[in-house]
Amino acid sequence: MSEAELLTEVRDGVGYLTLNRPRAINALTVAMMHGMRDTLAAWADDDAVTSVELSGAGERGLCAGADVRALRDAVLQGRDYGEFFDLEYGLDLMIADYPKPYVAHQRGITMGGGLGVSAHGSRRIAYPDTAFAMPETIIGFTPDVGIAWFLAHAPGQTGTHVALTGATVGARDGVALGLADEVEGDAAPGTLEADREWIDACYAFEDAAQVIAALENHPDPRARAAGADLRLRSPLSVAVTLEALRRVPGMTGVADVLDQDRRLAEHMIGSPDFAEGVRAQLVDKDKRPRWSHARIEDVTRAEVEACFR
Repeated sequence: MSEAELLTEVRDGVGYLTLNRPRAINALTVAMMHGMRDTLAAWADDDAVTSVELSGAGERGLCAGADVRALRDAVLQGRDYGEFFDLEYGLDLMIADYPKPYVAHQRGITMGGGLGVSAHGSRRIAYPDTAFAMPETIIGFTPDVGIAWFLAHAPGQTGTHVALTGATVGARDGVALGLADEVEGDAAPGTLEADREWIDACYAFEDAAQVIAALENHPDPRARAAGADLRLRSPLSVAVTLEALRRVPGMTGVADVLDQDRRLAEHMIGSPDFAEGVRAQLVDKDKRPRWSHARIEDVTRAEVEACFR
Protein backbone atom coordinates (compact mmCIF):
# COMPACT_ATOMS: atom_id res chain seq x y z
CA MET A 1 0.00 0.00 0.00
CA SER A 2 1.19 3.46 -0.77
CA GLU A 3 1.37 5.23 2.57
CA ALA A 4 -0.94 7.87 1.15
CA GLU A 5 -3.84 5.41 0.69
CA LEU A 6 -4.72 5.69 4.38
CA LEU A 7 -3.95 8.82 6.36
CA THR A 8 -3.87 8.71 10.17
CA GLU A 9 -3.43 11.52 12.63
CA VAL A 10 -4.10 12.20 16.30
CA ARG A 11 -5.02 15.78 17.09
CA ASP A 12 -6.48 17.17 20.32
CA GLY A 13 -7.41 13.70 21.51
CA VAL A 14 -9.15 12.67 18.30
CA GLY A 15 -7.82 9.96 16.01
CA TYR A 16 -8.52 10.84 12.38
CA LEU A 17 -8.73 8.13 9.73
CA THR A 18 -8.89 9.34 6.14
CA LEU A 19 -9.41 6.94 3.25
CA ASN A 20 -7.20 8.39 0.54
CA ARG A 21 -7.84 6.85 -2.88
CA PRO A 22 -10.01 9.67 -4.25
CA ARG A 23 -9.65 8.60 -7.90
CA ALA A 24 -11.22 5.24 -6.95
CA ILE A 25 -13.75 6.89 -4.61
CA ASN A 26 -11.62 5.45 -1.80
CA ALA A 27 -12.39 1.82 -2.67
CA LEU A 28 -11.00 -0.47 0.02
CA THR A 29 -7.91 -2.58 -0.59
CA VAL A 30 -6.48 -5.30 1.65
CA ALA A 31 -3.63 -3.02 2.66
CA MET A 32 -5.99 -0.18 3.59
CA MET A 33 -8.05 -2.47 5.79
CA HIS A 34 -4.92 -3.85 7.47
CA GLY A 35 -3.94 -0.25 8.18
CA MET A 36 -7.34 0.59 9.62
CA ARG A 37 -7.40 -2.50 11.80
CA ASP A 38 -3.91 -1.95 13.20
CA THR A 39 -4.49 1.75 13.80
CA LEU A 40 -7.82 1.21 15.53
CA ALA A 41 -6.30 -1.49 17.71
CA ALA A 42 -3.51 0.86 18.77
CA TRP A 43 -5.88 3.74 19.45
CA ALA A 44 -8.21 1.55 21.51
CA ASP A 45 -5.38 1.11 24.04
CA ASP A 46 -4.08 4.68 23.82
CA ASP A 47 -5.38 6.99 26.56
CA ALA A 48 -4.38 9.98 24.45
CA VAL A 49 -7.07 9.04 21.92
CA THR A 50 -10.59 9.65 23.21
CA SER A 51 -12.54 9.20 19.94
CA VAL A 52 -12.12 8.34 16.26
CA GLU A 53 -13.40 10.12 13.14
CA LEU A 54 -13.56 8.54 9.69
CA SER A 55 -13.75 10.47 6.43
CA GLY A 56 -12.88 10.06 2.77
CA ALA A 57 -10.56 12.17 0.63
CA GLY A 58 -11.83 13.96 -2.47
CA GLU A 59 -15.20 15.32 -3.46
CA ARG A 60 -16.93 12.16 -4.66
CA GLY A 61 -17.57 10.21 -1.51
CA LEU A 62 -16.49 8.42 1.65
CA CYS A 63 -16.03 5.04 -0.02
CA ALA A 64 -17.50 3.25 -3.04
CA GLY A 65 -16.93 -0.15 -1.44
CA ALA A 66 -14.45 -2.95 -1.87
CA ASP A 67 -12.13 -3.15 -4.86
CA VAL A 68 -14.30 -5.73 -6.63
CA ARG A 69 -12.23 -5.63 -9.80
CA ALA A 70 -9.28 -6.93 -7.80
CA LEU A 71 -11.52 -9.61 -6.29
CA ARG A 72 -12.69 -10.65 -9.75
CA ASP A 73 -9.09 -10.91 -10.93
CA ALA A 74 -8.28 -13.12 -7.94
CA VAL A 75 -11.18 -15.43 -8.77
CA LEU A 76 -10.29 -15.68 -12.46
CA GLN A 77 -6.62 -16.31 -11.69
CA GLY A 78 -7.35 -18.92 -9.05
CA ARG A 79 -5.77 -16.91 -6.25
CA ASP A 80 -6.98 -17.08 -2.66
CA TYR A 81 -9.52 -14.37 -1.86
CA GLY A 82 -10.54 -15.59 1.59
CA GLU A 83 -8.19 -13.20 3.37
CA PHE A 84 -10.06 -10.24 1.94
CA PHE A 85 -13.39 -11.22 3.45
CA ASP A 86 -11.91 -12.35 6.76
CA LEU A 87 -10.16 -8.99 7.05
CA GLU A 88 -13.11 -6.88 5.87
CA TYR A 89 -15.72 -8.53 8.05
CA GLY A 90 -13.35 -8.62 11.01
CA LEU A 91 -12.80 -4.88 10.61
CA ASP A 92 -16.56 -4.24 10.44
CA LEU A 93 -17.10 -6.19 13.67
CA MET A 94 -14.20 -4.34 15.30
CA ILE A 95 -15.91 -1.04 14.47
CA ALA A 96 -19.28 -2.28 15.75
CA ASP A 97 -17.66 -3.26 19.06
CA TYR A 98 -15.21 -0.36 19.29
CA PRO A 99 -14.75 0.82 22.89
CA LYS A 100 -14.48 4.52 22.03
CA PRO A 101 -16.78 6.85 20.08
CA TYR A 102 -16.40 6.19 16.35
CA VAL A 103 -17.79 8.98 14.21
CA ALA A 104 -18.24 8.33 10.48
CA HIS A 105 -18.71 11.20 8.03
CA GLN A 106 -20.76 9.65 5.23
CA ARG A 107 -20.28 12.31 2.59
CA GLY A 108 -21.09 11.55 -1.03
CA ILE A 109 -20.97 7.97 -2.29
CA THR A 110 -21.12 5.59 0.66
CA MET A 111 -21.79 2.13 -0.67
CA GLY A 112 -20.98 -1.54 -0.04
CA GLY A 113 -17.81 -1.79 2.01
CA GLY A 114 -18.04 1.96 2.60
CA LEU A 115 -21.16 1.29 4.64
CA GLY A 116 -19.33 -1.54 6.40
CA VAL A 117 -16.71 0.85 7.79
CA SER A 118 -19.22 3.60 8.61
CA ALA A 119 -22.69 2.28 9.45
CA HIS A 120 -21.38 0.15 12.34
CA GLY A 121 -19.94 3.23 14.04
CA SER A 122 -21.42 4.80 17.16
CA ARG A 123 -22.31 8.03 15.36
CA ARG A 124 -23.04 8.14 11.62
CA ILE A 125 -23.43 11.56 9.97
CA ALA A 126 -25.00 11.86 6.51
CA TYR A 127 -24.92 14.98 4.33
CA PRO A 128 -27.07 16.49 1.56
CA ASP A 129 -24.89 14.82 -1.10
CA THR A 130 -24.81 11.39 0.55
CA ALA A 131 -25.69 8.46 -1.72
CA PHE A 132 -26.23 5.19 0.12
CA ALA A 133 -26.51 1.82 -1.63
CA MET A 134 -25.78 -1.87 -1.32
CA PRO A 135 -25.64 -2.58 -5.09
CA GLU A 136 -24.37 -6.15 -4.87
CA THR A 137 -27.23 -7.85 -6.75
CA ILE A 138 -26.16 -5.74 -9.75
CA ILE A 139 -22.79 -7.54 -9.83
CA GLY A 140 -23.93 -11.06 -8.94
CA PHE A 141 -23.10 -10.86 -5.24
CA THR A 142 -25.22 -10.26 -2.13
CA PRO A 143 -25.34 -7.32 0.33
CA ASP A 144 -22.70 -8.09 2.93
CA VAL A 145 -20.52 -6.31 5.57
CA GLY A 146 -23.28 -6.83 8.15
CA ILE A 147 -25.63 -4.30 6.56
CA ALA A 148 -28.43 -6.86 6.39
CA TRP A 149 -28.78 -6.28 10.15
CA PHE A 150 -30.02 -2.75 9.47
CA LEU A 151 -31.99 -3.52 6.32
CA ALA A 152 -33.85 -6.41 7.93
CA HIS A 153 -34.89 -4.17 10.82
CA ALA A 154 -35.86 -1.17 8.67
CA PRO A 155 -39.50 -0.01 8.64
CA GLY A 156 -41.79 -2.42 6.81
CA GLN A 157 -40.16 -3.89 3.73
CA THR A 158 -38.10 -0.81 2.83
CA GLY A 159 -34.83 -2.57 3.59
CA THR A 160 -35.83 -5.53 1.45
CA HIS A 161 -36.58 -3.21 -1.47
CA VAL A 162 -33.20 -1.49 -1.21
CA ALA A 163 -31.31 -4.76 -0.78
CA LEU A 164 -32.92 -6.62 -3.68
CA THR A 165 -32.87 -3.80 -6.21
CA GLY A 166 -29.56 -2.24 -5.15
CA ALA A 167 -31.36 1.13 -5.20
CA THR A 168 -29.46 4.28 -4.25
CA VAL A 169 -31.06 6.43 -1.56
CA GLY A 170 -30.25 9.80 -0.06
CA ALA A 171 -29.39 10.99 3.41
CA ARG A 172 -32.87 11.07 4.93
CA ASP A 173 -33.79 7.64 3.62
CA GLY A 174 -30.46 6.42 5.00
CA VAL A 175 -31.50 7.58 8.45
CA ALA A 176 -34.87 5.86 8.03
CA LEU A 177 -33.10 2.61 7.09
CA GLY A 178 -30.83 2.80 10.13
CA LEU A 179 -27.66 3.44 8.10
CA ALA A 180 -27.11 6.91 9.58
CA ASP A 181 -28.09 8.72 12.75
CA GLU A 182 -28.41 12.30 11.57
CA VAL A 183 -28.15 14.61 8.59
CA GLU A 184 -25.90 17.64 8.67
CA GLY A 185 -27.27 20.25 6.31
CA ASP A 186 -30.45 20.69 4.30
CA ALA A 187 -30.98 17.39 2.51
CA ALA A 188 -33.81 16.48 0.18
CA PRO A 189 -36.78 14.61 1.68
CA GLY A 190 -36.70 10.84 1.51
CA THR A 191 -39.00 8.84 -0.73
CA LEU A 192 -39.22 5.44 0.95
CA GLU A 193 -41.91 6.37 3.45
CA ALA A 194 -44.15 7.72 0.69
CA ASP A 195 -43.74 4.43 -1.19
CA ARG A 196 -44.48 2.21 1.80
CA GLU A 197 -47.89 1.09 0.51
CA TRP A 198 -46.57 -0.75 -2.55
CA ILE A 199 -43.20 -1.65 -1.02
CA ASP A 200 -44.75 -3.35 2.01
CA ALA A 201 -47.33 -5.15 -0.12
CA CYS A 202 -44.98 -6.40 -2.83
CA TYR A 203 -41.96 -7.42 -0.74
CA ALA A 204 -43.87 -9.28 1.97
CA PHE A 205 -43.31 -12.70 0.38
CA GLU A 206 -40.72 -15.34 1.22
CA ASP A 207 -40.10 -16.31 -2.39
CA ALA A 208 -38.35 -13.98 -4.84
CA ALA A 209 -40.57 -15.10 -7.73
CA GLN A 210 -43.65 -14.00 -5.77
CA VAL A 211 -42.02 -10.64 -5.03
CA ILE A 212 -41.31 -9.86 -8.65
CA ALA A 213 -44.79 -11.02 -9.73
CA ALA A 214 -46.34 -8.67 -7.18
CA LEU A 215 -44.20 -5.77 -8.38
CA GLU A 216 -44.90 -6.36 -12.05
CA ASN A 217 -48.64 -6.61 -11.48
CA HIS A 218 -49.03 -3.68 -9.10
CA PRO A 219 -50.93 -0.62 -10.37
CA ASP A 220 -48.32 1.84 -9.07
CA PRO A 221 -45.78 2.58 -11.85
CA ARG A 222 -43.00 2.85 -9.27
CA ALA A 223 -43.65 -0.75 -8.24
CA ARG A 224 -43.51 -1.89 -11.85
CA ALA A 225 -40.27 0.05 -12.32
CA ALA A 226 -38.79 -1.79 -9.33
CA GLY A 227 -39.89 -5.07 -10.92
CA ALA A 228 -38.12 -4.08 -14.12
CA ASP A 229 -34.98 -3.33 -12.11
CA LEU A 230 -35.13 -6.76 -10.46
CA ARG A 231 -35.30 -8.39 -13.90
CA LEU A 232 -31.87 -6.88 -14.62
CA ARG A 233 -30.26 -8.21 -11.43
CA SER A 234 -28.62 -11.59 -10.96
CA PRO A 235 -31.56 -13.96 -10.32
CA LEU A 236 -29.48 -16.06 -7.93
CA SER A 237 -28.32 -12.96 -6.05
CA VAL A 238 -31.88 -11.69 -5.64
CA ALA A 239 -33.13 -15.03 -4.32
CA VAL A 240 -30.19 -15.48 -1.94
CA THR A 241 -30.45 -11.90 -0.68
CA LEU A 242 -34.14 -12.30 0.15
CA GLU A 243 -33.42 -15.49 2.09
CA ALA A 244 -30.52 -13.84 3.91
CA LEU A 245 -32.71 -10.95 5.06
CA ARG A 246 -35.44 -13.28 6.26
CA ARG A 247 -32.95 -15.11 8.49
CA VAL A 248 -31.66 -11.96 10.24
CA PRO A 249 -34.52 -11.44 12.76
CA GLY A 250 -33.58 -14.77 14.36
CA MET A 251 -30.03 -13.56 15.00
CA THR A 252 -28.70 -11.81 18.09
CA GLY A 253 -26.53 -9.14 16.49
CA VAL A 254 -24.14 -7.96 13.81
CA ALA A 255 -21.64 -10.74 14.54
CA ASP A 256 -24.19 -13.36 13.51
CA VAL A 257 -24.97 -11.48 10.30
CA LEU A 258 -21.27 -11.23 9.45
CA ASP A 259 -20.92 -14.99 9.98
CA GLN A 260 -23.72 -15.51 7.49
CA ASP A 261 -22.11 -13.02 5.11
CA ARG A 262 -18.86 -14.97 5.23
CA ARG A 263 -20.59 -18.22 4.26
CA LEU A 264 -22.49 -16.51 1.46
CA ALA A 265 -19.38 -14.75 0.16
CA GLU A 266 -17.62 -18.07 -0.34
CA HIS A 267 -20.48 -19.34 -2.48
CA MET A 268 -21.37 -16.19 -4.36
CA ILE A 269 -17.92 -14.98 -5.35
CA GLY A 270 -17.16 -18.39 -6.82
CA SER A 271 -20.33 -18.42 -8.89
CA PRO A 272 -20.21 -17.40 -12.56
CA ASP A 273 -22.51 -14.48 -11.86
CA PHE A 274 -19.94 -12.52 -9.83
CA ALA A 275 -17.23 -12.51 -12.50
CA GLU A 276 -19.84 -11.76 -15.16
CA GLY A 277 -21.53 -9.01 -13.16
CA VAL A 278 -18.28 -7.17 -12.46
CA ARG A 279 -17.31 -7.55 -16.11
CA ALA A 280 -20.56 -6.04 -17.35
CA GLN A 281 -20.70 -3.25 -14.78
CA LEU A 282 -17.09 -2.23 -14.22
CA VAL A 283 -14.73 -3.85 -16.73
CA ASP A 284 -16.36 -3.80 -20.18
CA LYS A 285 -19.15 -1.53 -18.90
CA ASP A 286 -21.63 -2.83 -21.46
CA LYS A 287 -24.26 -3.24 -18.69
CA ARG A 288 -25.43 -6.46 -20.36
CA PRO A 289 -24.57 -9.34 -18.02
CA ARG A 290 -25.33 -12.89 -19.04
CA TRP A 291 -26.51 -14.44 -15.79
CA SER A 292 -26.43 -18.15 -15.01
CA HIS A 293 -30.25 -18.14 -14.72
CA ALA A 294 -32.42 -16.49 -17.33
CA ARG A 295 -35.17 -15.56 -14.85
CA ILE A 296 -35.71 -15.32 -11.11
CA GLU A 297 -38.35 -18.03 -11.47
CA ASP A 298 -35.63 -20.44 -12.62
CA VAL A 299 -33.72 -20.35 -9.32
CA THR A 300 -34.58 -23.38 -7.20
CA ARG A 301 -34.99 -23.54 -3.45
CA ALA A 302 -32.21 -26.11 -3.29
CA GLU A 303 -29.78 -23.73 -5.01
CA VAL A 304 -30.59 -20.98 -2.52
CA GLU A 305 -30.23 -23.21 0.53
CA ALA A 306 -26.91 -24.57 -0.74
CA CYS A 307 -25.43 -21.06 -0.49
CA PHE A 308 -26.04 -21.02 3.27
CA ARG A 309 -24.16 -24.25 3.97
